[in-house]
Amino acid sequence: MPLSPSISRRALKHTRAIHVEAFVRDDGLWDIDAHITDIKTRAANLASGVRPAGTPVHDLWLRLTIDLELTIVDAEAVSDAVPYPDYCDTIGPAYRRLIGLNLLKGFRNGVKERLSGIQGCTHLTELLQVLPTAAIQAFAGDVLDTRDGAGADEQTHKPFQLDRCHALRSDGAAVAKYYPRWAINAQPKVQST
Repeated sequence: MPLSPSISRRALKHTRAIHVEAFVRDDGLWDIDAHITDIKTRAANLASGVRPAGTPVHDLWLRLTIDLELTIVDAEAVSDAVPYPDYCDTIGPAYRRLIGLNLLKGFRNGVKERLSGIQGCTHLTELLQVLPTAAIQAFAGDVLDTRDGAGADEQTHKPFQLDRCHALRSDGAAVAKYYPRWAINAQPKVQST
C-alpha cells in the first residue's frame, strides 16, 4: 500500500537513493556494498561550481567485509561525486577504522567514536547506519536460523528475529501463529481504577 496522496501539488526537487547489496564470498566472508546518491532536479550552485540538474552531488560507496559473527574484517569507502572535489573525496581511508567493530555489538557507538564530525564524511557515516539490518537480512536463512520449520523439535535456540521488533514479540499473536514453539502467554494488563 503506497503513501496517501499529497494534499497539495508538489514538484520533485531532490532524490536521495540508497542501495545495499550483500555477497557471500568464496572464502566464507561476506561483502556488504552500499551506495548513496543525492541528485537535484535543478542545477545546484555549489561553492565549487555549478552541478547540472540530474548530476549527482554525492555518489558514494562503502564496502564492509564481515565474518559470520558480523565483525568487520575490512572496509573501503570511495567517493565518485562530491560537492568539494579534492577535499571530500580524500576521507576514504578513514573508514578502515571500522575494522574490528561488530555490526550487532556497540556498532553505532563505535562509528560515532571513530568517524563523527570532522573524522569522517557525514553522508558515508550516515550510510553506515543501515548496514547492520541489511547484513541481518542477508544472513537470514543462510547464516542465521530464522524459522521453525522441519526439525523444530531439535532446535535449541529460538529464531534470531524473535523479540527484535514489535510484531515478533514472544508474547504476541504473530509469534503464537508462526513460531508457536517459542510463544509465551501474554501477561494480562492490570486495570487501574
